[in-house]
Amino acid sequence: MPEISVFYGMRITMNPHDHNPPHFHVAYAGEDAIIDIREGCILGGKLPVKQSRIVLAWCEIHKQELLHNWELLRSGQPSVKINPLI
Repeated sequence: MPEISVFYGMRITMNPHDHNPPHFHVAYAGEDAIIDIREGCILGGKLPVKQSRIVLAWCEIHKQELLHNWELLRSGQPSVKINPLI
């Protein structure tokens, strides 16, 4: 899966062959979650509370860029890196 961003130990990826709704995957310390981009919520999996809050805030800040990457990947084009939280 293409890597979109990495920050605070969290790796953000998107699968170009994934199902709707638009979402991304986040991996942190052996745990994984799927984040709904439009709704800004966890669709599946789990993360520690602190990391959940951080990644959901990042999702809100970068919602348009994430949706753009979703469309790029679904149309067979490469994704674009998104700035991490710093």
